[in-house]
Amino acid sequence: MLTKFLMAGAAVIALSAAADARELTLGLQDNEATPVYKGAAEFARSLEEISGGELTVTLFPSATLGDFKAMVQQAQAGELDMVITGYPDMSYTIPELKLIGAPYVISDYDQLKRVVDGPWGQEMAGKFEEQGIHVLDVWYYGTRQTTANKPINSIEDMQGLRLRTPNVPFLIAYAEAVGATPAPVAFPEVYLALQTNQVDAQENPLTTIDAQKFYEVQSSVALTNHFVASSAVLIGKDTWDGFSDQEKEWINTAIEAGGKLNDDLLQTGEEELLKVFEERGLTITRPDLEPFREAMQGYYDTLEEEFGEGSIANVTAE
Repeated sequence: MLTKFLMAGAAVIALSAAADARELTLGLQDNEATPVYKGAAEFARSLEEISGGELTVTLFPSATLGDFKAMVQQAQAGELDMVITGYPDMSYTIPELKLIGAPYVISDYDQLKRVVDGPWGQEMAGKFEEQGIHVLDVWYYGTRQTTANKPINSIEDMQGLRLRTPNVPFLIAYAEAVGATPAPVAFPEVYLALQTNQVDAQENPLTTIDAQKFYEVQSSVALTNHFVASSAVLIGKDTWDGFSDQEKEWINTAIEAGGKLNDDLLQTGEEELLKVFEERGLTITRPDLEPFREAMQGYYDTLEEEFGEGSIANVTAE
């Protein structure tokens, strides 16, 4: 009789826990093979574990819920709990984020983290809140490099190159400033455009160059380090405000675990890929970047006309 009573009690507790469990939804554009997806999956695993199953996460990768703007809008409306998207990509609704996207304003991921955690980043966090979004974290997404079918040893080697860029203003500005001709080509068409010499060069993180096999149709990788890309992990403000302090602590702890995996995968991958590319016969060059930085001054002036004198220096002020 006692055994039956205990079993019945355990069943009631289990049903109660299941009833109290909450499923969060998280949308992202990246597919299952990417570090950011693996980081999101680690977040989901960790959150379920540390919350004892009270909080679970369902992932919607590969833009199955729409592009990043659509998913942000869903999070603002409470139709989607969380979204991961490029941090500077949010400049469409928070224009000041153009400043952190400007080439060479940020030199590496460690500096980016300091900026996001510092005064300027906290000011931006407030602007996100005004838009109905809470910033949980910013993860590494890779540093963009330039590939071509000739070695790029200096900025002079960029002259006249037809450089494929996304249709992103600050990357188009990079191409123009260093003497190349920007050629926006849709991402799925880049390989063919390089193969058929429609364009001479392109720029992307090393991990993307590898995943898309651009090394098959390019002979050289120049470490131009012109843009440190990042992913913002966002949650709807109303959703966030609805959590208890304990639940917020669980989420923050799990986000940290997911971010660490994502960052480790990307940073380790970048280091290893330089060796892999050399083994595949590609030339790796490390041009002097000071002329590249100096070439961006005209674009910086344009930004400061929009946001005020000293606005770029204010981004990195600590």
